[in-house]
Amino acid sequence: MTDLVLTLIGPDRPGLVESVAERVTAHGGNWLESRMARLAGQFAGILRAEVPADALEPLKGALQALEGQGLRVMVGGPETAAPGETTAMELQAVGQDHPGIVRDIARVLARHAVNIEELATDRLSAPMAGGLLFRAQARLHVPAGVDARRLREDLERIANDLMVDLTLAPAVPGDKT
Repeated sequence: MTDLVLTLIGPDRPGLVESVAERVTAHGGNWLESRMARLAGQFAGILRAEVPADALEPLKGALQALEGQGLRVMVGGPETAAPGETTAMELQAVGQDHPGIVRDIARVLARHAVNIEELATDRLSAPMAGGLLFRAQARLHVPAGVDARRLREDLERIANDLMVDLTLAPAVPGDKT
């Protein structure tokens, strides 16, 4: 079996997931894991499936046919580079919404060679304070050898500048952000 990673995007409508699942199954594939959402009227998703090696090209063709229905499908293979030893950590940030929060946090993480494995963000009404709150949750892979104290200090420094509450803690084993 060959692992595939599919990225999907198109105008949201009923039946999109079924049309992809039907093609994966029809080619002997198995749907393994996915994340999908409706964002601003668009359907966006990523999924991992496995398919027999001899069905790979026919499946790609069947998925490309979905473009005629407005769904763009990009097919990628499995990760080829083995990551080095890492520690899983959880990052949470909450604060008054304004531009640049994700950019500034991501910049610190990149400077420390930290990989963002999963990131979920949203905006919430803040009735007591007025306006909107920004909230982010991320699952991170921190490479061995990264000075965790320095990483935490750099994140705390920008948290003050961004006026957000930021926490960084070891990930709970088996827990997904």
